[in-house]
Amino acid sequence: MAAKRNVGYIGLGNIGKPSAKHLVSDDFNAFVYDVYQPSVDELVDAGATGCASVAQLASACDHIGICVRDDAQVEELLYGGGGILANAQVGTFVAIHSTVTQANVLKWFADAAGKGVRLLDAPITGGAHRAADGTLCYMVGGEQAAVEACAPVFNTSAEKVVHAGPTGSGIALKLCNNFIQYTEFVAMAEATRLAEACGLSVDVLRDVGLSNGVVNEQMHMFVTGRNSLAGSCSEEEMDQFFGAMGRLGRKDLECALSTAAEKGVRLPTAEYICDRIEDVFLAKDESRPVS
Repeated sequence: MAAKRNVGYIGLGNIGKPSAKHLVSDDFNAFVYDVYQPSVDELVDAGATGCASVAQLASACDHIGICVRDDAQVEELLYGGGGILANAQVGTFVAIHSTVTQANVLKWFADAAGKGVRLLDAPITGGAHRAADGTLCYMVGGEQAAVEACAPVFNTSAEKVVHAGPTGSGIALKLCNNFIQYTEFVAMAEATRLAEACGLSVDVLRDVGLSNGVVNEQMHMFVTGRNSLAGSCSEEEMDQFFGAMGRLGRKDLECALSTAAEKGVRLPTAEYICDRIEDVFLAKDESRPVS
């Protein structure tokens, strides 16, 4: 029997924690790290090894997944004396699952290569429930051989692994995907306002939209879930339930706009959606009369 590989996972949030749980298996020894100790403890109870530092995890593993909030948090994990690049063994794979800018992915790739570390962009889509089910979609940028070497790790929580192209292609694909998704949410929220003003229900809008492909279940679930809470919640309570998602949406769209600017591309719709997305998640100003 082949020896089990040591695989690390950093960032045990809504998607990272269930993804990391799938690494506890007959094929892998899972090592985990997060600043939130209860999440680490939960993974330890499931059979993983909890690490007290990034350096400890990096020195133990030949594959490290990173699933944190933004570019700044990835940078903090990669650099410095206690970071991954200073402590990982030559040949270690580092997969960036976070939604970040393409420019930083390319910079991190070059810096990692200088240390003999093989970095890939491997963002994911599907949400927490699909992470728990092991049916995420991975969008991976990197050389074919590197993608193939990492695929067994990705497949523990993936329904599909898409090799988008060279380094930077995976995150480009994710930014495009998220732009479309947030645009759908804004359009669904505004269409629902019009439907209800005309005496229609969101459910009849869904029936037609599912038939002709204009509406998907995620759009319907977002609007109905948000609206059901907005009718009875204060602004503070709405922020508790939806604020973090709205801020994450703005961050993702800012990454898309930054990457577009690097390419000399203007995305006027993305600019509008970026300005609107937090209010849409919070259902703010949606009852304001038309002036």
